[in-house]
Amino acid sequence: MSCTLRPLELGDLDLVCRHRREMFTSMELSADVIDEMEQPFRSWLQAQLSSGGYFGFVACQNNEAVGGIGLMELEFPPHPLHPTTTKRGRILNLFVETHLRGQGIAGQLIRAAEDAFRERGINYVVLHSSDMSRPIYEKEGWKGTAEMEKVLQAD
Repeated sequence: MSCTLRPLELGDLDLVCRHRREMFTSMELSADVIDEMEQPFRSWLQAQLSSGGYFGFVACQNNEAVGGIGLMELEFPPHPLHPTTTKRGRILNLFVETHLRGQGIAGQLIRAAEDAFRERGINYVVLHSSDMSRPIYEKEGWKGTAEMEKVLQAD
């Protein structure tokens, strides 16, 4: 099922925060952790939406928001995967309302994100995928990488 996509706006702050909360809830993240990051994320997002540092799309059906995707440009030195550019794209907060999943909305949002990055001259994009969304990204041609991570504890 196809949706109308529109650019994210500053007025979408509550929508993105709700989508993010529901996304992490569906990933069975601890409610305490979700609660702890909610206000810091809201403050960060408000500033990023205002500055254009966070952009993206909202999927709408019958003028109602049913999904969304967030995008960021990241400064990064030239790399074998993007040897002449100093930016990477980042996708985050992909969300589709539960009752509409499996209808192609997520794929539509991903393709719009890819087009937006191409328009900005960015040809390398990264993201973190949940187990639920991994098959959707793979269907769109995304591949896993050798990236590792570690959470550093404060002294």
